[in-house]
Formats: sequence, structure tokens, C-alpha cells
Amino acid sequence: MTAEFFAPVASPQHPRTRFADRHVGPSPDDHARMLAAIGYSGVEALIDDAVPAAIRTTRPLDLPPALSESAALARLRELASRNTVLTSMIGLGYYGTITPGVILRNVLENPGWYTAYTPYQPEISQGRLEALLNFQTMVGDLTGLPVANASMLDEGTAAAEAMALAHRASKRKEPGAFLVDADALPQTIEVIRTRAVPLGIDVVTADLSDGLPDGDFFGVLLQYPGASGAVRDLAPVTAQAHERGALVVVAADLLALTLLRPPGEYGADIAVGSAQRFGVPYGFGGPHAGYLAVRDGLQRQLPGRLVGVSVDADGATAYRLALQTREQHIRREKATSNICTAQVLLAVMAAMYAVYHGPEGLAAIAQRVHRRAVELASGLRAGGVEVVHEAFFDTVLARVPGRADEVVAAALERGINLRRVDADHVGIACDETTAPEHVAAVLEAFGAAPAPAGDPADRIPGELRRESPYLTHPVFHEHRSETAMLRYLRRLQDKDIALDRSMIPLGSCTMKLNAATEMEPITWPEFANIHPFAPLDQAAGYLELIAELEERLAEITGYAKVSVQPNAGSQGELAGLLAIRGYHASRGEGHRTVCLIPSSAHGTNAASAVMAGMRVVVVKCDADGDIDLDDLHAKIDKHRAELAAIMVTYPSTHGVFEETITEVCAAVHEAGGQVYVDGANLNALVGLARPGEFGSDVSHLNLHKTFCIPHGGGGPGVGPIGVREHLVPFLPSHPLRPEAGPGEGRGAGPVSAAPWGSAGILPISWTYIAMMGPDGLRAATEGAIIAANYVAKRLAPHYPILYTGRNGLVAHECIADLRKITKETGITAEDVAKRLIDYGFHAPTLAFPVAGTLMIEPTESEDLAELDRFCDAMIQIRREIQRVADGVYDRADNPLKNAPHTAECLITEDWKHPYSREEAAYPLPSLRENKYWPPVRRIDQAYGDRNLVCACPPPEAFED
Repeated sequence: MTAEFFAPVASPQHPRTRFADRHVGPSPDDHARMLAAIGYSGVEALIDDAVPAAIRTTRPLDLPPALSESAALARLRELASRNTVLTSMIGLGYYGTITPGVILRNVLENPGWYTAYTPYQPEISQGRLEALLNFQTMVGDLTGLPVANASMLDEGTAAAEAMALAHRASKRKEPGAFLVDADALPQTIEVIRTRAVPLGIDVVTADLSDGLPDGDFFGVLLQYPGASGAVRDLAPVTAQAHERGALVVVAADLLALTLLRPPGEYGADIAVGSAQRFGVPYGFGGPHAGYLAVRDGLQRQLPGRLVGVSVDADGATAYRLALQTREQHIRREKATSNICTAQVLLAVMAAMYAVYHGPEGLAAIAQRVHRRAVELASGLRAGGVEVVHEAFFDTVLARVPGRADEVVAAALERGINLRRVDADHVGIACDETTAPEHVAAVLEAFGAAPAPAGDPADRIPGELRRESPYLTHPVFHEHRSETAMLRYLRRLQDKDIALDRSMIPLGSCTMKLNAATEMEPITWPEFANIHPFAPLDQAAGYLELIAELEERLAEITGYAKVSVQPNAGSQGELAGLLAIRGYHASRGEGHRTVCLIPSSAHGTNAASAVMAGMRVVVVKCDADGDIDLDDLHAKIDKHRAELAAIMVTYPSTHGVFEETITEVCAAVHEAGGQVYVDGANLNALVGLARPGEFGSDVSHLNLHKTFCIPHGGGGPGVGPIGVREHLVPFLPSHPLRPEAGPGEGRGAGPVSAAPWGSAGILPISWTYIAMMGPDGLRAATEGAIIAANYVAKRLAPHYPILYTGRNGLVAHECIADLRKITKETGITAEDVAKRLIDYGFHAPTLAFPVAGTLMIEPTESEDLAELDRFCDAMIQIRREIQRVADGVYDRADNPLKNAPHTAECLITEDWKHPYSREEAAYPLPSLRENKYWPPVRRIDQAYGDRNLVCACPPPEAFED
């Protein structure tokens, strides 16, 4: 068939020839019907009534015209062609790896995995929760520590969180400093420094090869193996640290731990690192799953997310996020870290890599990697080159006095990137992709002969070799054939609800279309296989794409400059607050540390402010959900001399465009503070308003919300920050790449281990903006506002809509208030959330920002049929609630209290409920055609916290 056969045809029956028309779900006729239901004849009238004139931009988006999908891919091919993919043997925490095709195809490229949301609703998340439990088990086994979390953003972030954990856990009256091994990864050291400054922690680096220096330390970080490749016995330093009351953190390579004695056996308290080399490509620095594991006694201080094992209503084993009281929506300013620090999709890939290979396969890969490094070292020695370290795993450090540049250049001529450590030393890292010809080429570059024949001895001392078993659970042994692996992945996927199955109406989370064309480039070798520290002329296409994306985001938001380094919204928040902190310090006003945060704000805001060394002062909201101006002015007056900033979410988390936002900004500026506008709800502003124009100084932008990077089950995300001109010098910087920051000697330091953060997924947002164009971006915003108001209008007769702006309109989301219903009937918002599962829907955001409510965000990409299907479900559920109120259903035994219903509970012979099985399973006729069957019933959250199990349970646990 010819290409023309597949080309869209412009006709009344098929008018959607532009990408924007396919991204926005409803057709123009559908929008007309929706507008009529809201009470408007056109979109302009609705926007004029919904969006305050004071914030509206006076100029259209100055962006290139929209590209077609084929033209966008052609442009990306052009950019990709400017990247040069060589063999990188640089190391520094990033290694070549081979992604098994079954994982590439069925996880990374599968919308059933990449469009899923964070598993806060565990009953419809059992597949990805099991995959994350596999990840935790893998990390715990390999590190020799009993509890691991469900991933961190990267190794640098994990190390910084470990420092903060050690600081909190220290029982010393005077905690002292945090001591870092000089042989730690340089980017890790600098991320630690960035995070330490606002917390008032001193960071000391020292050569720990001969023991601890003098001084008081609450924690010690060791790299294992070191950045130089050295493998050292950790026992002496660990013992010394414990004798002096310090906790020991080991940054360990997971692949090396298949051969090396694990940190837990040395007595380490915490282990951190990256799972990148378990099947996740370089991606020019990310996204990659970091990890963090702790000894017993520290698990309740573990940052991030922790998957645990519980039971459901029938007593069956079920998974859920454990210890959720740590979540920032609850703890807010008392939070010790930001929970939005996970890389779920990449953790799933790494875990499945371990499932695919099993312990024997991983050990074989590690042995092969070590063998290549040993052959390399043997050849260098035979050629008269000094090899610095006797014991190593995969990285060889060669001493070549005055010849480092010459050797690196010679290797480059042979298509290989080596690491220039200094003028006298070159580092060579072997990995899963290293072949004999690479070893031979490197030896030629050094002027050495091919490796001598024979079988050179291993370079891991016997006393440091691992003897303990790992990955003993059956899951790491049962899926050796590709058929078995394929079916295992499919079985897990089928347990979950992702965007490929139905609408996910989560308020403030913007779960919208992640188009296949946007996703396609991320697996191209020219984007996937570039090392983050490769020479920049090998990444010319990447740099051009990043520059274009930063410029376009700046144009969209009205800021002077954007940095894409923050690799999550949480890191964007932190980076923005660090910029404000640096600005005040540069003016001699370092005493400004008070951060005002409205009570309606995202809980992550308060957590980020604390991490940035600020003191949170909460500002009240009025009965309409807006910032209480009297309380704001009172708080400003009270803290005027020490006011650093206010963090405002706009539109507000209550789902309205607050009329007073410009007054709020002006009041804070008049007092000498800065304005931080949280960009989580930017989907209601693009093309209509620019935060940088209506009074904001800095915002983070969630590319995984407004700009279409998928949520991936809870990561990856990207949270770049945009700043006005006066804050540009305080953007994130990077020690190994000055080009990634605001210039030499400037910047707040790195907030991510990689210079441009999760660069590997930036093509997604670039492609979205390129294909939408200025008109399409505005149309998406308008569509989101139409959809939210349509849903609010349809639901209002059945559920009170808690907050509305002027003219009774909402922004991009609405809040259904169930508090009165709960008081009258006993049916809670959680009951409605669980009953929606029986209707095939993921619940809206539960109990945030107001307890007893559901926050609904339909987004622009859901078509009218799906919006109506959701509204029909909510309306039918309201009828069920009425049956409870009328006494038709028992108040304790009804379809809502017992939801969700599994197939197993419905086919039991012992059905004793006063409602029928049909009412439970098929409350709407349409469900007979397309029914999602939840794998478990409602999960007992308290049981899981009382009985904390965070690794794969033994098979006996699944017996009846």
C-alpha cells in the first residue's frame, strides 16, 4: 500500500487533518454543544467571563507555525543527525546497557505502562505496585539492606536525601558535618553541596582510603566502587564512623554488587545509587531510577515512596503505598522530604531487567564487564602504562604523565570517548556493551599492544567477593523465555487502569494525551545513546533542541530564561526557591527566610520551602477558596523584614482564577519579597496569560502535565523553572558542564546529577509544542476550560461544586463536595472513589485540597463521549447514594461501601449482600461491552502500616 493510502482526508466526515485537532478530543460541534450546556454561544465569551482581564496577555504566542506530525519527525531526524553516537567509556555513574527487546517494546513503548498515574489508588495499580515491589526487593537483596524505597530521581538526589536522613536520625547533640569521600562521583558531591547549604549543613570532602580525618561528623558517604574505579574494603571506615556516632552511607553500583560484598554486610546504614545500567539507556543523563535502601530502624524516615504489602477486604494479599502519612498533602511544612521524587517507569524497567536475567544472568554480565576491564588493565601494564588501582570492578585508572589529552584524542579518533581525569590520568569504564574490539582500540590509543594471551586474574580481592545469595524470590527465576516474560508483563499491565484504558480525571495532575508521535523519538539511538558527559560537539542536535525548548517555554510563560535541569516538579520547586534565596543573599538580605504559602497550596510547596531552608507561614483562604487578603496583609506586616517569598498556585488548587492575584503579587513585592507561581495548573493559562507578565518572578513548569511527558506510573517528570531577568544568575548550574547553567561562577549549583536533567524525554515536549503551534496551544487551554466547566455543569445538580470564580465558572478543574452527603448517608468521598473503579474509572483526586471532596480535571484531550461516560457514572453513583439515604440500600452493606467488586467475589456461592451481583458489576449497561475487573477488593491501609512488608513476600503468602 502507498503512503497516500494512510493520509488523512479532509472532508466533513474526517476533518481532523491538524495534529491539534486530534490532540483536542471534542470536535468543534462537540465544543458548541458543551458551550451551550454551560450557557455560552462561543468560546471567547466563556474565556472572557472565566479568566480575569488583569492577567490576560496582550500579545499572542510568538512561536513557529504548527508542524504536521511527519514534518515534526523530519525536523527531529535532522536534529538527531547532528548528534554523534560513539562508544562512551567515560563511566561516572553512566554506562552502556542493552535493553531487552521485550522490555523496550512492552514497557517503555507501551502506553499501558507509560500513561499510568502514581499508585495512590492501589486497587487499580496492582500491576505497577508489584513491579515496584520487585524493584525494592532487587535493591534490598543487592545492597544487603532490608528496606528500599520505590526509586529516587537519580544517584545525586538519593545521596542528598541520604544526607538529610542521616542528619535527622543523628542522636548527637551537635550533629557536626557530613563527610564525603573524595572518590565519590563529582556530580553527586555537588548535588549534596547544593542541598546542604539551605539546611545549614557543612560538607567536608576528604580522601578516606586511609580512614577518617579528625572532626565531628553525623554521616559519612563512601563510593563503592569509587569514581576512579578503586574497590576498597569498607569495614575499617564503617567501624570508625560508627565508633564516632556517625551513620554510614554507601553509594554503590548495583551491577558490581553481584560480585562485591554488599554494603549491608559491612554495617552500612544507608545505600544509594542508580539503576541506570539495568537496561535504561543514557538519554544524555536521564531519566534513570535512583535507589535508596536503609537498615532496620530507619524505614519510617525513608524519603519518597515505599510500596508495602497489605490485605484486601477478603484477606487476599494486596500491594499499596506504605506509610502514606508522610505524604506532603498531610504533613505539609512538617515534611522532611518531597514525595514527588520517583522514577517509576525506569524503576519498572530496571526491575524487569533483573526479572529477565535473574541472578545468574546478572552475575554473568558483571563477570563479563569485569573481564573486559581486567584485559584492559593487563594490556596497559604490558605496554608500560601504570594502572593506579590494583583492585577494581569495571573502571581502570591509567597514569600517563602529561599524555592524557593525547590519549583521549587518540581514542576519539577510534570512535571511543574516555574520561580525562586530569593532565596525567585517564579513566576507562567497561560496561555491558564493551566488546573485545573496544578493548583493542583503547589499548592502541595508549600505544599499548593488544592484551596478552591467557586468562588474567580477577582484580577483586577474595575478602571483598560476594558470598551471600541474592534475588532468591521465584519472580527472578520464573520468566526466562521471552514468551513467559511477555505474558508476565501483560498480566501486570492488565491489572491497572492507565490512559490507554479510560479517562483519568485527576485534579491538578493533568492526565492528558501523550501522543505516539511525541513518544517516538525517545528511543532513537541518536537521543537514547548519548552519554551526559560526552564531548558537547557530539550532542549538537540535543543542545539545539534544548535551546529551542527553553526559548519556547520562556515565550509561553513570559520569563526571561528557562532551565530544564530539574528532573521533577519537586526539584523545580526547590530550584526556584534556591534562586530566590540566592537573589536575597546577593543583596545582603540573607535574613529573608519566611515563605508565605496559602492553605490551599500543593503540599509539596511547603516541603520544598523547608528543604530550601525557609520558614513556612500559612496564609488563610476565605469562604470562596481565595487567598484571604486581610490575613495576607497581616502576615506580610508581621514578617515584612524577613519575607523571602510567597508560593501561589495559579489557577488555585481550588480550581478557580483568583481575581486578586495581581494584588497579591504587588503586596509581596512592595514588602521586598519574591513571587513564586507554582506551574502545576499552567494547562489553564497557555496562550491566555503569562505568569512572568502578571507579577510572578519564578515558576516551575510540569512538563509531565501541561507539556505531555507521560506520568509513567509516578515518574519520569520534568520540572524546569522559568525566571525573570534578575533571577537568571541564580538558575541551577553544573560542575561538569558550565554550559548547562547561567555561566561560569554563577548559579545555585546542580539540583540534578545530569547537566540538563532528564534530557532523554525532552523531545516529547519539544514535539508537542512544535505540532500544536501557537494557535493549537491556545486551543488546548480553551478546551481544558470548556471541559471543566461542562463537567461542573453536568454534576452540579447532583454534587455541590465547592468553589467557583466569577459568573459561577471554574478554571481547568472542579471540586465535587461530598461532605453534606457523607453527613446524611455515611457515604464518603473514598467510597465514591472506590465505586468508580466498578465503572472502569480511576478516581479523581481524593480529599485534596479539602477533605471529603473529589477534585476533577477532565483535560482538553478527552472527547465528549468519554466526558459524558464519566459524568453518567458519577450521576449513577449519586443515585446509588440516594438509595442509601432512602433506606433501599443498607448503610453499611451497599455497593459503595463494598466497592470495588472483583470477579471472584461476585461468583462466590456465598453471596449475602442485599443488592444483586448485577448491580455490583454492571451498574450501567455500557459496562457489559467494556468491563474492567479490579484484581483486588478494597485494601486495608492500616494493616499494611502495622505489618510493614516492603519486599516480595514468599509464595506461601499467596496461599489461601
